[in-house]
Amino acid sequence: MKRLFKSEIFGALFLVLGAFVTGVLGFKFFSDYSWIDAIYMTVITITTVGYGEVHPLSPNEKIFASLLIISSIFVVGYAIKVISEYFLSQNNIGNFKLKRVKRSIEYMEGHVIVCGYGRNGRQATEKLMDYNQKFVVIEMDDDIINQHSKDDTLFVQGNAVEDETLIEARINQASSLICALPSDADNLFIVLSARQINPNLKIISRATEETSFKKLKLAGADNVILPDKIGGDHMANLVVTPDLVEFLDNLSVSGEKDSINVEQIGFENVCPDGAEKSIRELDIRKKTGCSIIGYKGPDGEYVVNPEPSLKIEKESKLILIGRPDQIRNLMELYNV
Repeated sequence: MKRLFKSEIFGALFLVLGAFVTGVLGFKFFSDYSWIDAIYMTVITITTVGYGEVHPLSPNEKIFASLLIISSIFVVGYAIKVISEYFLSQNNIGNFKLKRVKRSIEYMEGHVIVCGYGRNGRQATEKLMDYNQKFVVIEMDDDIINQHSKDDTLFVQGNAVEDETLIEARINQASSLICALPSDADNLFIVLSARQINPNLKIISRATEETSFKKLKLAGADNVILPDKIGGDHMANLVVTPDLVEFLDNLSVSGEKDSINVEQIGFENVCPDGAEKSIRELDIRKKTGCSIIGYKGPDGEYVVNPEPSLKIEKESKLILIGRPDQIRNLMELYNV
């Protein structure tokens, strides 16, 4: 957008300069004016000030002056329009958008902060949007922010390694933080700062080098993702166990409601009265058709394919699998 405005401004200024040069040369050689008189006549003609001529004009000179006036009105008018739009877009409209974003962020709670809007950052926000999760993006690059300003994405422009930027994104009220910057050092610094500001924050960080994994965990990251390692493992698995990997790839865990195959549900949904029950007592498969394939206890430990006798404790979660219609039944029955 900035480049478009700048190109239009240069084009408008070029037209104004062309009209001025044409007027000066026309009055100089067509009317035999001196250079000073030619410049003076061109200025009062283009600006339509209306001062008197240096000397009475002949019929041919009047025709030339009339054409210069008409063309100058359009050229100068166009130049004023382009320059006005540029300054309005940079100042008033830009400030209005900035104020609107600040007002929206000012009252946010339980949101996710995404640091960096590169490839991984954009993929993360797409998943968050699939689940209608509120989020704020911290990004330094002004061109990236302008490019995605129409996506209704809330941006905080600044360096995420600075505490002031994190506070502006309301890190104290946030529920999670995703560090998706390309530099492991920057992600490490953000994790350290974020953990100090909000000890209860769930922090997920990207890492490029495997040596950064332990450092990020020690700094306070709850989860550390190695995108390159995951990609390499996935390609190798397609060679070793292709059918299994393709089956898992076909399982959708997010997106449109008509495509989800795997879902998680909390204790408060399956036991709204607060009474702890066993999986057999819940009988979720009979009610919805979904099968329980995993259980996460309040201590964070996972149980794969739990027994029917396992009792669901408070602050625990169930992981279920089913066809999209069965998942819809599950979400409707338990108000997920």
